[in-house]
Amino acid sequence: MEHVNHFFAESVRDSISVKQAVLEDAAIQAQVCQVGELMLQAYRSGKKVIFAGNGGSAADAQHLAAEFVSRFEFDRPGLPSLSLSTDTSMLTAIGNDYGYEKLFSRQLAAQAQPGDVFVGITTSGRSKNIIEAFKIAGDLGVKTVGLCGAAGIEGAPVDYEVKVPSTKTARIQEVHIVIGHYWCGFVERMYFKG
Repeated sequence: MEHVNHFFAESVRDSISVKQAVLEDAAIQAQVCQVGELMLQAYRSGKKVIFAGNGGSAADAQHLAAEFVSRFEFDRPGLPSLSLSTDTSMLTAIGNDYGYEKLFSRQLAAQAQPGDVFVGITTSGRSKNIIEAFKIAGDLGVKTVGLCGAAGIEGAPVDYEVKVPSTKTARIQEVHIVIGHYWCGFVERMYFKG
């Protein structure tokens, strides 16, 4: 049991250290706050926020879209948000017909409107289907947010690159959800009570 407790404590300390690094980095904080304002302005303009990711990041995309549509900290009308990672028929059709790299770009082209915000979540910064979505977003008039790890986004320009200062997938994902929850709380509070 002592070994298990040691491993748990080590994991928690490691998680705290990455969060502390974010808390002490003014540039990261500025990016996160700018994206919150971007999302708020999109909603005030009648637009939506779209998320996508693979694996654990797909779960985060689904989670954050649900917080906007349902509720976060208090009851209020839903805010339009989509996760491009949730529809198995869509994913398998696009994957089969066009290839896995087109999973999100194809959906983005069909669903997005100018002024929407697209958040591509990729811990490595190299997920091909996220990169493909970033590439077409500019043509669609969609603002892009890369939520990634220390390596940044490779292979496509993004309007906002929020880099968690870690190379460990678990730590990056833990901070991604902290950032995502901030966005949900900020937008909800400012849109309905601000």
